[in-house]
Amino acid sequence: MTDDTRALEAHLDAATTLLGLPLSPAWRGSVLAHLEATMRAARFVDAFPFDDVIEPAPVFAPAAREVAP
Repeated sequence: MTDDTRALEAHLDAATTLLGLPLSPAWRGSVLAHLEATMRAARFVDAFPFDDVIEPAPVFAPAAREVAP
């Protein structure tokens, strides 16, 4: 078991206790796998070399489409 796995298990235990969420033991492995995948994705984004000043992207507004009769 890695330190990350232990940390995720501790986080899951603390979150379910704090929020009063019952977690079936049958679902524990799946929830931990989801948290691990989320952590990997966050590390990927965090590793991207952003500039110190980043302008927000413009707002996307899709053009209206005509619906065929």
